[in-house]
Amino acid sequence: MRQVRDDTARERDDAARERRATSRRRGRVPAALLIPAGLGLLFLVLPLVGLVIRAPWTTLPQRLTEPGALTALRLSVQTATLATALCLLLGVPLAWLLARVEFPGRRLVRALVTVPLVLPPVVGGVALLLVFGRRGLLGGWLDSTFGITLPFTTTGVVLAEAFVAMPFLVIAVEGALRAADHRYEEAAATLGASRWTAFTHVTLPLVAPGLAAGAVLCWARALGEFGATITFAGNYPGRTQTMPLAVYLALETDLESAIVLSLVLLVVSVGILVALRDRWMSTA
Repeated sequence: MRQVRDDTARERDDAARERRATSRRRGRVPAALLIPAGLGLLFLVLPLVGLVIRAPWTTLPQRLTEPGALTALRLSVQTATLATALCLLLGVPLAWLLARVEFPGRRLVRALVTVPLVLPPVVGGVALLLVFGRRGLLGGWLDSTFGITLPFTTTGVVLAEAFVAMPFLVIAVEGALRAADHRYEEAAATLGASRWTAFTHVTLPLVAPGLAAGAVLCWARALGEFGATITFAGNYPGRTQTMPLAVYLALETDLESAIVLSLVLLVVSVGILVALRDRWMSTA
């Protein structure tokens, strides 16, 4: 019996030594990987550090309260929020369709949904003009029938932002739907719940974290949109000039104002990433 205990103790010691050795091997980082990794981190962080260092901290409150900055910030928040609402209205059903329904051409539809992610934003603005412009495929009809003109308006800003931001929401919600357990929806159906009731009372609560993460990413992308906005909606102060456009304009005349506006966008972006990591994307 004593021999068995001794053998067991030796096995535990051997296993502990093996775990420690494995941990040490994993902790060793080859210099060939460490050096380029450090350079890559510096490449990404140094521009942000430079922005913080060069910020005119003494005049920051005054510059933030200038009418032009406040107007651009207010317009950016309003249009990004409206664009996110539009993306939720259209993107959630689209994500559900891609995740739960088998139909011919589904891969093609998924690829088309993700095109705005890789499409240059200026090209997206040109495409919006060709569809919603006064001589566009739908814009001409809207103008002649209802007198609705979308380009170079605040509504045009919302459309441009929604066009480039919707893929973020669709991808996040589709992934959450694929990961959700179907048995809860099936149980709701067996209890007599309609498909709409099961979707609103079972499916949406199940995918709420993914939906929230996708909505926040969508809002952040809309807030920072530049290319499609300036191409489709122009750069009119108080009407279509959002924060990124204000930064571009200030860069030509007042570098410090451009830095201040860029710093605001940086703070918003970092805050969103921290919130996503802590609340919805934590893997701990």
